[in-house]
Amino acid sequence: MIGVKIKYLRIQQGYSITQLAKKAQISKSYLSYLEKNPETNPSLHIISKIAAALDTSPNYFIEETKNEGSKEISQEWMDLFEEGITKEDFREFQKYLEFIKYRKSH
Repeated sequence: MIGVKIKYLRIQQGYSITQLAKKAQISKSYLSYLEKNPETNPSLHIISKIAAALDTSPNYFIEETKNEGSKEISQEWMDLFEEGITKEDFREFQKYLEFIKYRKSH
């Protein structure tokens, strides 16, 4: 799941693969490989470089969180972020979901 977390933070912070690879001082092809193969476990050295570039702790990538499966980012969501869904669009979507939940409960 390390690759999924890397991709999520990369997109959230607005980096392309090229930009993050350069900032982390790793190859673009290896970073792409990590994101596309989430079961891959890179070395702690690589994780540390990526974490520093994304201004987070290596523990973010290493530690498994409770209910991680329920928080797993689906490929459809990742595609939306890559295609350029804006924060404003996402907030509107969240408001819509809240409205639907409210309407169902009343």
